[in-house]
Amino acid sequence: MLLKDKVVIISGVGIGMGQSMAKIAAAEGAKVGLGSRNADFINQLVSDIRADGGQAVAMACDVTKPDQCKALAGIVAEEFGQIDGLVNSAYNHGDWATCDVANPDDWASIYDVNCVGALRMAQACLPAMKKAGGGAVVNVNTMATVNPFPGEAAYAASKGGMAALTRHMAKDFGPFGVRVNSCRMGWIGGAPVYGYIDHQVSTGRDRDEVIGEISSRIPLGIIPPEEDCAKSVLYFVSDYAKVVSGATLDVNGGQYMAP
Repeated sequence: MLLKDKVVIISGVGIGMGQSMAKIAAAEGAKVGLGSRNADFINQLVSDIRADGGQAVAMACDVTKPDQCKALAGIVAEEFGQIDGLVNSAYNHGDWATCDVANPDDWASIYDVNCVGALRMAQACLPAMKKAGGGAVVNVNTMATVNPFPGEAAYAASKGGMAALTRHMAKDFGPFGVRVNSCRMGWIGGAPVYGYIDHQVSTGRDRDEVIGEISSRIPLGIIPPEEDCAKSVLYFVSDYAKVVSGATLDVNGGQYMAP
């Protein structure tokens, strides 16, 4: 099992890749701690994981609240005795608006979740990781930071801050044996993207045309399945990445290729 005996916290668990990461991590032998503002959803997910033989706990957590971040880390450490990994997947997309019409006053709240929220969670987990002799942090980022998509300026700018934060955290957490890496996600074949496709179809567009429009930009010719994207993120938590830190992995089927 890839994550046998590891304890992994995943923030921002929702109907998209977060729930896939939680289920896969548990299936790979990890004990998982789940955080989200949607308590009902993560509590049900815990029940599902336990029903499948996994171990999990959950706590409602808003990553803009330092006390809630510390409480989530605390309950996981108390329940499972340690923290080995943290996946920062909480995010706030904000309004879809291009730079010419975007409201700058809205950007601070987006940055507070996507960038500063990741720092709060990492700082909350750091004491337990130091006690365990090391650990791994994975920041879930977006291809929009390097391959602009109309309407994602605020989201991408905040995730650009996360990209810089990842490198600084890798430098500053390294002496404690804590690795920090990032996955830059493209299109993810899960509920949010399929919801977008359904919306396009509801306006009269042909489903195959919409899917083809997306997949034609991806060299692999598919919308990367959510489960496969989740596995790429969890790789960084595993010991297969034990000496990798400060790196960014593009998970997009080849749509964007870093120079």
